[in-house]
Amino acid sequence: MNKILFPLIFFAPLFVGAQIDTSTLSFTFSGYAEPYYGYDFGQPESGNRPGFVYSHNRHNEFSLNITYLKGSVNAQRFRGNLALMAGTYANANRAAEHGSLQNLYEANAGVKLFKKSELWIDGGIFSSHIGFESAVGKDCWTLTRSILADNSPYYESGAKLSYTTPDGKWFLSALALNGWQRIQRPTGNSTVAGGWQIQFKPSGKVTLNSSSFFGSDKPDSLSLGRIFHNFYGIFQVSDKFGLTLGLDTGWEENPREGEGQNFWYSPVVIARYAFNDRVALAVRSEYYSDENGVIITTGTENGFKTMGFSANLDVQVHRNTLWRIEGKLFSSEDDVFLDADGDATNTNAVVTTSLAVWF
Repeated sequence: MNKILFPLIFFAPLFVGAQIDTSTLSFTFSGYAEPYYGYDFGQPESGNRPGFVYSHNRHNEFSLNITYLKGSVNAQRFRGNLALMAGTYANANRAAEHGSLQNLYEANAGVKLFKKSELWIDGGIFSSHIGFESAVGKDCWTLTRSILADNSPYYESGAKLSYTTPDGKWFLSALALNGWQRIQRPTGNSTVAGGWQIQFKPSGKVTLNSSSFFGSDKPDSLSLGRIFHNFYGIFQVSDKFGLTLGLDTGWEENPREGEGQNFWYSPVVIARYAFNDRVALAVRSEYYSDENGVIITTGTENGFKTMGFSANLDVQVHRNTLWRIEGKLFSSEDDVFLDADGDATNTNAVVTTSLAVWF
């Protein structure tokens, strides 16, 4: 990451100028906590839900999915964020990182390249440019995350160049990254990955987004390139009803010579209906197909081919407090789950409740 950030640090004074305009300088401090309880009817002895679940992944236990404290600074031509986190999300999603890096939710800084243009260059650790779901539950329509969200990057590190048009309808960015959901590159990998994002908001009720990743998440000796694309549309059909459509597609070179590429994909549909300002219902239908085990390895004949269904009820207890309850069912082509007796089965069910509080 240092090689990526060095040009940003070196050239920043050229764009910012000798002094920051303190008249536009502002600081904000925020926090978030999301305790939850989940009951997996497979009753896993380890207390962990299936291996492809990274958020709200503990069974029969009062846990904390994520909590963070965040400080932000903004000026006319400078911005920065630092957020420290803890929780089962951090334990699962940052398991590959070392030491204190596991507890960094965000750590980034950016400069505006031109005074009258929203063209920015930022470097550090960011939330991912991929997908419509994040680790912050209150910002998502469903209590738990979709399979495609849990198995694509939640975070990334590197540098990005971004531009927003004056009317705010278009957002464009190009990224140089340390890998697929990585703060540090994998051992033995010396390559820089990349990505881009194109987002179009023709109105306040429609968002269309196209995001991609290209690079390798393996050591150089394996030389396995990966290309991934995420598309989604969010449609606020009326004041009460909204619809989200998403599709992930990915390709990675097969390690066996002459075998071509391995392909995986995942469509998802989420519908949300708000009865009033305090109560809402959301339902989700999704499918994830990874026959060759690029992302989710099962060792079974057909790989991971799984349908998911969920429904959640949200109650806005206070303007800064959200209570939720959700039921979810997975149904797979192969027996990739375990039941309460420890026998292989093709279904898995869980009920989860959470309370999100923020300031």
